[in-house]
Amino acid sequence: MQTSTYNKAIVYWLLSGALLILAMVIVGGITRLTGSGLSIVEWNLISGTLPPLNQEAWITAFEQYKQFPEYQKLNTHLTLEGFQKIFWWEYLHRLLGRLVGLVFILPFLYFLITKQLTSGLFRRLLFILAQGVIGWLMVKSGLVDNPHVSHFRLAAHLSLALALIGVILWTVADLTSGKVLKLKSHKGTKLKRLAILVLVAVLLQIILGAFVAGLKAGFSYNSYPLMDGEFFPAHLQGYLTWQTTIENGVVMQFAHRWIAILVLLAVTLLWYRTRPAELPYTVRTLARSLLLTCLIQVALGIATLLLAVPVSLGVLHQVVAVVLFAFAVLLVHRLRLSVA
Repeated sequence: MQTSTYNKAIVYWLLSGALLILAMVIVGGITRLTGSGLSIVEWNLISGTLPPLNQEAWITAFEQYKQFPEYQKLNTHLTLEGFQKIFWWEYLHRLLGRLVGLVFILPFLYFLITKQLTSGLFRRLLFILAQGVIGWLMVKSGLVDNPHVSHFRLAAHLSLALALIGVILWTVADLTSGKVLKLKSHKGTKLKRLAILVLVAVLLQIILGAFVAGLKAGFSYNSYPLMDGEFFPAHLQGYLTWQTTIENGVVMQFAHRWIAILVLLAVTLLWYRTRPAELPYTVRTLARSLLLTCLIQVALGIATLLLAVPVSLGVLHQVVAVVLFAFAVLLVHRLRLSVA
């Protein structure tokens, strides 16, 4: 889809969509950390756009909430005022979801009707519509008998958001890259492979982070680098099976801790190998940005753990993860174009 001329309106539209998805990730993180994610027990696409507008409507919404496991098992102490506080974050999250839908669908129809979309771009944009379905399945998983959002569906939800951002950034890079100098070398091929490996590792680490968040594993073992004085908690050794490992928050936190260091080492190696002056300036700049972001992310992760996941740091850690992923995607794209 690479082209030397491009429609700026389409590029701005796609970037605005990516920013809105990032906003969804931010508000979603706040919603999760404040325990607000299951406060709205019905999802009416049209009528649900408006929040409760009077005392009677608030009481009705609260009574509906009381029928579900989160209230019955965790929040029986909650008052109407407390319910209103958790309601607003989830309401904003869903309102943003509707806005994202409008921002994508309406301009998409306009560009389609005016024949400004290529077949490749058309196929990529259809992919976005799956997000709402996954979002509902994620919420629904906590409305049965377990008063928590499934960490698997939380990871799927976040992964799809990342996929959408990645597709958008890749498409924008395709549209705006223009003519790129090709560098033919065996070393360049290895560099591309390393960049792809880094991207996969970053994505794996983010998914592990979603598991940690979904299992609320960040609220225990708030020490670093050891876990309460042990490399790996001794009481778990010998009691884990393959089936229970992925459901165990302590194991997920352990994996998230040390894979972060492996990702940092891989990013550092990638940066080191992109230093030669014959590589395009954009490649070297993206590699430096990737390394700086990775260093910030590791520091944020440690601080978030040591302080037992304050909302501000938890959300910032999630945002920087998206930025790290974005730089990794753009670097793979640029190397794909620059190295023949």
